Amino acid sequence: MIPLTLTRIADVVGGRLHGADALVDGPVVTDSREAGPGSLYVARVGERADGHDFAAAAAAAGAVGALTTRPLPDLPCVVVDDVQEAFAALASEVIACVPGLTVVGVTGSSGKTTTKDLLAAVLARHGETVANVGSLNSEVGVPLTVCRVTPTTRVLVLEMGARGLGHLTYLTDMTHPRIGVVLNVGSAHVGEFGSRDNIARAKGELVAALPAGGLAVLNGDDPLVAAMPVPDGVRTVFTGRGSGPAEGGDEANPDRSGRVTAADVRVDDLGAASFTLRAGGPDGTGVPVTLGVLGEHQVDNALAVAAVALEVGMALPDVAAALGQARLASRWRMERHERADGVSVVNDAYNANPESMAGALRTLARMGGARRTWAVLGAMLELGPSGPDLHREIGSLAHDLGIDEVLAVGADARPVQDGAAAGRTPTRARWVRDTQEAYAVLEDELRAGDVVLVKSSRDAGLRDLGDRLVESGGRGGRDDRTARPAGRAAQDEVAS
Repeated sequence: MIPLTLTRIADVVGGRLHGADALVDGPVVTDSREAGPGSLYVARVGERADGHDFAAAAAAAGAVGALTTRPLPDLPCVVVDDVQEAFAALASEVIACVPGLTVVGVTGSSGKTTTKDLLAAVLARHGETVANVGSLNSEVGVPLTVCRVTPTTRVLVLEMGARGLGHLTYLTDMTHPRIGVVLNVGSAHVGEFGSRDNIARAKGELVAALPAGGLAVLNGDDPLVAAMPVPDGVRTVFTGRGSGPAEGGDEANPDRSGRVTAADVRVDDLGAASFTLRAGGPDGTGVPVTLGVLGEHQVDNALAVAAVALEVGMALPDVAAALGQARLASRWRMERHERADGVSVVNDAYNANPESMAGALRTLARMGGARRTWAVLGAMLELGPSGPDLHREIGSLAHDLGIDEVLAVGADARPVQDGAAAGRTPTRARWVRDTQEAYAVLEDELRAGDVVLVKSSRDAGLRDLGDRLVESGGRGGRDDRTARPAGRAAQDEVAS
């Protein structure tokens, strides 16, 4: 946190200080359990809890002040009418206090957290970098991330999530990114947005907010992303592997477009991709990259990372080397675990949509080879009326890829079984009611050499099934290509 007095914070957020002034030089938290010496406690009010009730606990942990809507006896308070709006104003002030700070916004229907993690790992070689913990990408998570900035931070990477039109505008008004990355427009949350066109409009809010002299990094292989309007004075870099704008550039504005592309993409038997990274078009300088994370779909994320890294001043060979050594800091994203009994478990059950599910299945098929493959698939949530058909298509894809065993888990995932069973053998498709039944089937039938993918949306609960499968397999450890276990992410008592 940039050290600020409570008096200064009151001025910034338009609040009134009740109690003695103090210097906030510790973490800014929304959960009293995360407070420490010098902390500012943000007392949010939600549907299930009132953060004001935890102020005494925050004070006991070392907090020196709180952002509240009423005076409290336990802590000096900056009292405001709206805690969330005050929190956003504080975040904007923190950014303004660090001249030369580069703010990078990252959005997309899938791959946001992975790309954010890769950016944080790669850009750390360039200078001090701050990025969201896990998927803290909302109106609460973004200012929490901003408030971790220090006077020596050079790059702030902000994963930005949206569940409706206007959400990204709110986040960009708060943080003023100079670089905006749009990874893709898929089917995630289509039930809330109503259509993919609306999703594209929402994601495009990040691009629309970029200032003159800023940079839009757009996936040129995704037509909805490539077509996003870019403000005058904003440069564009298209990324991709196809023959779209990533190769052709912005024909209307050739003087302000660039390209970062991948050629000769290959995937090894462990599921890791390698490719030739090029900047400046097909005839540009190329350097080899072998990614340290699983999945061919990670190539697209890596291209976005490379475009940002080049923009902030890293050399192409250094970017390639950093991509090869980067690992994910967030849990349950293509984590590969090798059990002592010879079973490989890939736990990718934090988020799921048709695009990410397809990418994970293709990785599983590539990892299989002569080994037996299991796709343990739970629900993809928030897909709206098309949900059953989209689940059925995923089952059909698993069959077409030659996955040996498909185990659909939970009522909403039952169409996965229908789709996988519609084709001919060798795929065997089954359905179970819950994760307990799934665990019983797997523990009874898994044998040495099997590869198991566990994939679902977070609230379907399969990430815990994946962890349980790993723990039951003896002393096997986490593979080098997978995520490092992150510390407990900052929590929010109002939401937890």
